[in-house]
Amino acid sequence: MGSDELAAFRRDIAEQRRPLPRGNEDATLVVRGADLEWYTPPGTNPSHLAPVLGTPIRTFELFMQEIPPGVASDMQQHNHEAVHCVLAGSGYSEIGDRTVEWGAGDFVCVPPLEWHRHYNGSDTEPVRMLLVENTRLLAALGLNYRASAGHVSWSDHRNSLVDRDGDRA
Repeated sequence: MGSDELAAFRRDIAEQRRPLPRGNEDATLVVRGADLEWYTPPGTNPSHLAPVLGTPIRTFELFMQEIPPGVASDMQQHNHEAVHCVLAGSGYSEIGDRTVEWGAGDFVCVPPLEWHRHYNGSDTEPVRMLLVENTRLLAALGLNYRASAGHVSWSDHRNSLVDRDGDRA
């Protein structure tokens, strides 16, 4: 390594040691649940989502999610990690080849790139979850990805992956 390369390397290391910029000093430190704005995503996901916006958080996102009674979310895949903290209701999730049951107080962990769907197990009460996703960190690195297969059954989706790829994805 020549002296110019060494000097450039040392500059890079010094740059990496600089602290991240401070958050917006006017950012909201408390987001009131009553102030969340709910929407239904376009397409085939019948869930209702409310992003928690205006905070100084830079590496992850927070959402409230509500799944109506007797309904399932769309089948989706993403390369970020996601944790769903179940605040109210009960149901189950299909995550990859596994089916897991959950209820209020549980945490549902979705690993990167696993096709998954969440089901509300009640015909009368909605499910409400707090979602924590490391999407902002991946987006800052240019690595965020999300796909939806829509509202297909797990077996139909798995068969479509086999048909497309020649073996199980």
